[in-house]
Amino acid sequence: MQGFSKFFRRTNLNRSLFVVSVLGLFVELLLIRWISTEIRIFAYLQNTVLIVCFLGLGVGCFTSNKPAKIGNAIRALLILTCLLAIPFTRTMLSNITEQLGVLSDLVIWYESGFMSTFEKTVSVCSGLVLTMGLMILLWEIFVPVGRMLGKLMNRHPNTIAAYSINIAGSMAGIGLFVLLSAFYLSPVVWFIVAAVLFVILLGFRPKHYTNLGLVGAVVVAAMVANYDSQSIETVWSPYQKLTLSTEQHPTLEGKYLINVNNCGYQGIIDLSDDAVAASTRIEAERKGYSQYDLPLMFQPDPGNVLIVGAGSGNDVSGALRNGARSVTAVEIDPAIIEMGRKYHPEQPYQSDKVTVVNDDARSFFASTDKKFDLIIFGLLDSHTTNSMNNARLDHYVYTRQSIERAKSLLTDNGVICLSFEARKTFISDRIARCIHEVFGWEPIVFRVPQDASGWGGVMFLTGNKGVIEQSFAQNAKLEGLVEQWQSECPIELTGQTPVATDDWPYLYLESARVPVLYLFLPAAMLCLLGYGKWRIRTPIIVGKWNASHWHFFFLGAAFLLLEVQNISKAAVVLGNTWLVNAVIIGGILTMILIANLIEIKWPQKLPTSYAWTLLIGTCLALFFIDISSFAFLPYLAKSVIVGTLTTLPMLFSGIIFIRSFTEVKRKNEALGANLIGSIVGGVLQSITFVIGIKALLLVVAMLYLAARFSNMLGDGIALPSGRRSWFSKAVAN
Repeated sequence: MQGFSKFFRRTNLNRSLFVVSVLGLFVELLLIRWISTEIRIFAYLQNTVLIVCFLGLGVGCFTSNKPAKIGNAIRALLILTCLLAIPFTRTMLSNITEQLGVLSDLVIWYESGFMSTFEKTVSVCSGLVLTMGLMILLWEIFVPVGRMLGKLMNRHPNTIAAYSINIAGSMAGIGLFVLLSAFYLSPVVWFIVAAVLFVILLGFRPKHYTNLGLVGAVVVAAMVANYDSQSIETVWSPYQKLTLSTEQHPTLEGKYLINVNNCGYQGIIDLSDDAVAASTRIEAERKGYSQYDLPLMFQPDPGNVLIVGAGSGNDVSGALRNGARSVTAVEIDPAIIEMGRKYHPEQPYQSDKVTVVNDDARSFFASTDKKFDLIIFGLLDSHTTNSMNNARLDHYVYTRQSIERAKSLLTDNGVICLSFEARKTFISDRIARCIHEVFGWEPIVFRVPQDASGWGGVMFLTGNKGVIEQSFAQNAKLEGLVEQWQSECPIELTGQTPVATDDWPYLYLESARVPVLYLFLPAAMLCLLGYGKWRIRTPIIVGKWNASHWHFFFLGAAFLLLEVQNISKAAVVLGNTWLVNAVIIGGILTMILIANLIEIKWPQKLPTSYAWTLLIGTCLALFFIDISSFAFLPYLAKSVIVGTLTTLPMLFSGIIFIRSFTEVKRKNEALGANLIGSIVGGVLQSITFVIGIKALLLVVAMLYLAARFSNMLGDGIALPSGRRSWFSKAVAN
């Protein structure tokens, strides 16, 4: 009977640990995506939500001796959802983007216009205060979850089993969210799933009835926040929120308008011959010369046409209208493709001449060996970012390596037409310089003005110079229009702006520096720690840490930076897609589980000193390995190779972590220090703006060396919280 009781208690403990791990990761991903979509500033400060969640979990683990009070997390979540459900507060929070967008060293879509110094100061201060308030709410959500996690880890009699359950639960949380995203399910469903997890965790005991009621209120608030009476269709694709409306644009011809993450993105425009002839909004001189028709005028023999960033089909329709015999349309977001199929009046995606490829542009470049007479770069998405690195979805499309690969796909008489909404002059200069360096001659550059046939943008022409010059010579009207646009809206090209590369892909940053807005993050973390000291009456002072705390701290910082590095490298070879990110993160967690399995089956077979050598050695080796050299392989083969190579250091760091974690007495403090280290790693991620992505591996190696050094100074057993080791005193001083 006693053995059965012990087994039953162990089973309940395992279940609770698994559920709280699933809940933590799932809610974290939910908030990262939801908040970044509805409050766009977080799409530009893309790892802020992640870091605040880690801080809440870390503080919670450190203070797990206090009551968890999951109800506090639910109340904070309810307040957050209500703020986005009430129109007034939703608008106020949405304005944060414009308030902070005046910091002009970072390009933010639809930022405010000219403002005086006083207005800028008030705007920035207001935006920072509101942002800080949101961060406090996020922190409040995760502290109770961290406390419960810390309590369960401390209670568990088997450290390796407990940590394995934690990792398995985290993998399940990631997998669950990815599954919901893959089926285009809305935030309402996400919140329902989160509510179910809260209910499983709390149970149906009378003392939790109030909290269960609050969970229901959260779901109702999420439903209200998600309701949109103005749209005819809202789709949460794996990448972004797409809203289709019939609202007529003031200047744009067309029945439908697509908003991406609550910003105007593209109109679905009917530019068929009959529609253009009947239109009273398109100027006579522009009829037949829309931005979607122009690319085909520079290629008299458009046999095979490639369009990357095909969107809802405007570029594809233009190619078909102008005689393209075969069109390959590449679009990363399947939901936009479906909207084009359903709503585009010219039905381009139904044509037998069109092959639709649902893929990232760089991934397609790497996987195809077909040659094209014309390659069109459409107005690719730059509204969306990856929450695990500093790159927006379109960053890797405009690097030198990408343009070089596109050049290799041209026929001898091939032409490239690249369009971009360059809101800053340096962006045009960067793209033009890149094209010049790749093709050896300055591209023809002009801005197509906005009119009823399109929103316009800067157009860059390159490829076979003779073919382009011949096109101008044979079409006097085309030559006149381009000269007129160059005269009316000249683009200053100095050729001095650094070119974007796969190692430094930051298209929207003028030079190698950390944007001012990103400097807010470390200050915000210090403010949150100060708030935490007041809120929970338990200061977390690193001066009282011993060598063991610092060991786990440095492991956490290195781990997150290595994860960022892995995702960035994989994006170049496999594409900057949600599936790639999920696979890499899943691969990392799998490596940790393998490390745990090795320690269970063959404990201490690999000497710890060897594990450290292999860990730091693989990090340094990856610095010299060009992952992009595997791009030519079949997708499955290169996925396995890239995934294995980039996550291999995680195997050795996992072995080191679980051995250290098994030895410490206060597992909640070790886990807390590790999570707080991850926060520092997240903040350090910003140095990629200066040193590039590749050099991040050297920083990772240094952090692992610091973890090794701190581990050598102690006996691996955490000291009582009130005592300080000489190592801690040295760090504090």
